[in-house]
Amino acid sequence: MALDGYNDQILSRQARAAELLDAETELKLAYAWRDQRDEQALHRLITAYMRLAISMASKFRRYGAPMNDLIQEASLGLMKAADKFDPDRGVRFSTYAVWWIKASIQDYVMRNWSMVRTGSTSSQKSLFFNLRRVQAKLEREAAAIGERLDSHQLREKVAIELGVPRHDVEMMEGRLLSSDLSLHAPQASDEDGREWIDALEDEGPQAAEVVEDRHDKAQLREWLLSALAQLNERERYIVAQRKLIDDPRTLESLGLEMGLSKERIRQLEAAAFAKLKRGLEQRSPEVHALLA
Repeated sequence: MALDGYNDQILSRQARAAELLDAETELKLAYAWRDQRDEQALHRLITAYMRLAISMASKFRRYGAPMNDLIQEASLGLMKAADKFDPDRGVRFSTYAVWWIKASIQDYVMRNWSMVRTGSTSSQKSLFFNLRRVQAKLEREAAAIGERLDSHQLREKVAIELGVPRHDVEMMEGRLLSSDLSLHAPQASDEDGREWIDALEDEGPQAAEVVEDRHDKAQLREWLLSALAQLNERERYIVAQRKLIDDPRTLESLGLEMGLSKERIRQLEAAAFAKLKRGLEQRSPEVHALLA
């Protein structure tokens, strides 16, 4: 059911006007969709239970998501439920669909709560939607017997109540208490305050590293040119074509160009590299490694 262009009031009115299915009709439609892929049967089934999807979506409005988006997610959950529903199990479709609708809405809310992903494990999801309620319940119970829970005790009891690790409770408390902040927001209230982005570490090379790198490369280039000058013209050409260009030549192509066999080019190359290595191995291990 496409919801673009509809608002939640229109959708609610349409859902209230939809037919109410008895158990026998619901079963017949479910079989028609499962066994025959009858799209009309699917449409009747989905339309009849949209009021259920809308009702469940409305319970999540307090998380700040647009109602129309919540209904869209609820309808997606409803369609997933219809696609996976097995009428042979003897369960009413509405009972089965509730889980899928709720899961779809919860996933949407958690994805859009913050730019930083809140979490997707079962314990994190349980904490996200139940933390405040369980905390309030535990504090009421403690107050009823004249006790007051500190933050450590409260976290311990929440972890036990929901069956989740205590560090997950601490993490979720921090996520729910914080909010997204622009990196361009000022750190202080005055106009001259630095922006938060100014506090980020620059992962690029520092000035000293840049200068050292340039110096080293210049020195290596000087040593390499000096070593190449010890080769004859043919040897320099072979080395350049085999090692110093972006797309190195093959022995065969050089042999064809120079009127020599592939094996002869290989011998000349080996001799040239031997000369270069002898000239470089004492002065520059770095350049020597380039020719290895």
